[in-house]
Amino acid sequence: MVLTPLPDSRTEPDGSAVIRVLSYNVRSMRDDCEALARVISACAPDLVLIQEAPRFFRWRKRAAWLAARTDLVVLSGGATAAGPLLLCSLRATVERTQDVLLPLTPGLHRRGFATSVVRIAGTRIGLLSFHLSLQRDERLVQTEMLLEQLDAMGVEHAVAAGDLNDVPTGTAFRRLTGRLQDCWAVRPWGDENTFSPDRPRRRIDAVFATGGIEVLGCGVPAGLPGVTGADLRAATDHLPVLAALRVPATRP
Repeated sequence: MVLTPLPDSRTEPDGSAVIRVLSYNVRSMRDDCEALARVISACAPDLVLIQEAPRFFRWRKRAAWLAARTDLVVLSGGATAAGPLLLCSLRATVERTQDVLLPLTPGLHRRGFATSVVRIAGTRIGLLSFHLSLQRDERLVQTEMLLEQLDAMGVEHAVAAGDLNDVPTGTAFRRLTGRLQDCWAVRPWGDENTFSPDRPRRRIDAVFATGGIEVLGCGVPAGLPGVTGADLRAATDHLPVLAALRVPATRP
């Protein structure tokens, strides 16, 4: 199957920005890194919100390798955010970044958020990459923290994306869709389910956007030119989610 074209990145005459946002759990880059780089490059993203970035020995070097291999730059995150990582193209101008570590529950993994505010053309955009807990109660607490963090960023338009470890009927997923647009549900493009690559049956990864952002298309880019099934299966244990969004120009 070949997908219908997704809008390319561009700046509109009114100053609004059409951007491509990719969310991807990369399993600490323990799989085929060349396949991973090919998938990301084929998606031609302006912004990449990664989960499970390398966190231990030489993690900065590995993040830098992935950014260079995909013609992107490291924006924030990695080990300092307990796994979430932000990459961006040179189209983005960075206003500020913040890595947020969440409270540690004994016996469970440390979680965190990688956040940033960037400007693309005349548009100011807040970003938040997240990876929520496998444990239900902790996941719900982290969901509330995610929404609070978005509010604290002080931006009109924001995108949050990541691995929820929850499905659309789950409490955490529904809490987010109560406040944010679930981009795949608004305008589905491509496949829905993200886990696992061999037999995807669950949608546990998603891109969310605040209400003023127009969703032009969102989904798993299987069938996008340059994205092969072999690379998707080899790259990591999740499928990526690609969204095209139109973000209004920031008002004076």
